[in-house]
Amino acid sequence: MPAITLRPLTDPAPLQAEWRALETRADASFFQSWTWVGCLAAERMGAARVLRAGADGLALLGRTRGWRGACLWLHESGDPAWDAMYVEHNAPLLAGAALLPACLDAMLQAAPLLRLSGVGDAVREAAESAGVVRVLRSQPAPFIDLAVLGAAPGAYLAGLSANTRYQLRRSDRAYAEAGPVAVQRAATLEQAMAFLDALAALHQAAWTARGKPGAFANPCFRPFHHALLATALPRGEADVLRIAAGGRVIGYLYNFRHRGRVLAYQSGFDYAGARPHEKPGLTCHHAAIEQARQDGSTAYDFLAGGDRYKTSLTNAAVTLHWLEVARRGSFAAGVAGLRGRLAR
Repeated sequence: MPAITLRPLTDPAPLQAEWRALETRADASFFQSWTWVGCLAAERMGAARVLRAGADGLALLGRTRGWRGACLWLHESGDPAWDAMYVEHNAPLLAGAALLPACLDAMLQAAPLLRLSGVGDAVREAAESAGVVRVLRSQPAPFIDLAVLGAAPGAYLAGLSANTRYQLRRSDRAYAEAGPVAVQRAATLEQAMAFLDALAALHQAAWTARGKPGAFANPCFRPFHHALLATALPRGEADVLRIAAGGRVIGYLYNFRHRGRVLAYQSGFDYAGARPHEKPGLTCHHAAIEQARQDGSTAYDFLAGGDRYKTSLTNAAVTLHWLEVARRGSFAAGVAGLRGRLAR
C-alpha cells in the first residue's frame, strides 16, 4: 500500500500534469478529470488539500470549518455558489479500486467530517466502513446504453414505450413542418460561447416563469463554464449544440463527452414558442441522442434526477449519493448518532 499524504494546495498549475497522467491509468469519469476538477481551482479551492496515494491516487479536497470541526469536501470547495456546478460520478482519482478505503481513512484522519457528493455505490460502501455515514440524498442517474441498441435505424425508438414513441414522433413531425430537424455543433470557442449565451437566455426564461432563479442566476456559473469550455472544447470534451428545424431554433444543449459517454449537463429550450404537440426538450434530446449514436458513443447520460422525461427516454440507471461521513468517536459522529436517534 503506498503512503497517503494530504498537503495544502499552494499552486494548482504543477498538479495538472500529474493529474492528467493519472487520468490515463484510472477508470475515471469526466467529473474526475482535470478539465472539471482543475477548472478555476485557484479561485474555487483557496484552502484545499491535495491527497496523494503514491503515484496511483489523487484527490482535491476543499476545506471548511464549522461548529462540528473541520470538513473536507471531495472535489468541491464547500462554498455553495461554486459547488452549485454540481459534481456527479465523483470519486478520488485512483489507478485501482483497492486504494479507496485507505484514501477515505486518510481523509477522516485529517478532518472529523467528510462530504462526498455525487458518488456511486462503491464509494458509499467504502464510506460506511470508514466512518459514520449520513445520507443527505440519493438519486437515480438514468442513461441510455447505446451499445446494446446496435446500429439499425429506428433501434432507439423501438426500445421506448409506445407512449414515448408517439410523443417523440408527433413532436418531431410538428417541428419538421418548418424544415428538417438538424443538430449544429459549435465549431469554435467563439461560437460555443454564443450558443451558451442563447442557451442561458432560454433556460432563464423557463425557470423564472416557474418562480425559480435558474442556474445562470448564480454569479459563479458563467465564469466557471467559460473557463471550462476554453479547455474542454479543444480537447473534444464538450459540445454546445444548436437544434433547429429550418431556420427555427428549438433549443440548445450543453453536453460533456468523455470516453465514449455523452453527459447531458445543461439545456435551454424554446418553450414559449412551442405550438401544440411540440415538445422542444424531447425533440432536442432525441436529435442529440441520434447524433451520439452516429458518432459511435456508448452512452447518453442524463445525470442525476428521476424526472419523468429522463426515465422515459433511457434504458438503464445507476444511483448516486450525497453523503456526510463523520470520523468514529468524534464529536461530529456523536451529533450524527443523535440525529439518527431523533429521526427514528
